[in-house]
Amino acid sequence: MTNTARDITKRTSIGAQRNPASEDAILTAAAEILTEGGLSAFSIEAVARRAKAGKPTIYRWWHSKAALLLDVYHRQKGETFYPDTGATRGDLIAFLEALLGFWKTTGGEVFRSIVAEAQSDPAALKALRDYAVTRCRASGVILERGVVRGEIRGTLDIPLIMELFSSFCWQRLLTGRLDPSRDQITHLVDAVLTGFATERGGAQ
Repeated sequence: MTNTARDITKRTSIGAQRNPASEDAILTAAAEILTEGGLSAFSIEAVARRAKAGKPTIYRWWHSKAALLLDVYHRQKGETFYPDTGATRGDLIAFLEALLGFWKTTGGEVFRSIVAEAQSDPAALKALRDYAVTRCRASGVILERGVVRGEIRGTLDIPLIMELFSSFCWQRLLTGRLDPSRDQITHLVDAVLTGFATERGGAQ
């Protein structure tokens, strides 16, 4: 049986107390606007009009457009679990397939919008950077299990290695190539787990 580990980075509400019905209406409106018109059509004003909510309310609950975008993304993604297949290799393959699959079916457009917003908005860049750091730490549970099993060296910088895997997914998302084959994903995982260099070509 495959076990799962819970994602410790699930967002919780911050700031002013939110009315659940109003929050749902705002997040639904924001997601619909992104789906229909993309980032160019997305604004706090547009969300307020569609949700029939006041702009001050939105800004009280989300201090920037980036914060609202991230909550739309988290709402689509829901709770995240990291499968435990019993082996690090299988865990990593499942992790990559799940993330790419989610971005291909629902969350990719929203996350692309967040990345695009971060290129010109310092607040969005900070939100995205903080999210990326915490996600790599959380997904590190995959390699931490490998250390416990004796499959992975305990001296590795685990968040850094997970950043390598996440970077593969981000690059695929941003270049519109979310359909790598199982063989390609497996090849990537095996290359990282075993190392690239031959004995002759290894570091001296």
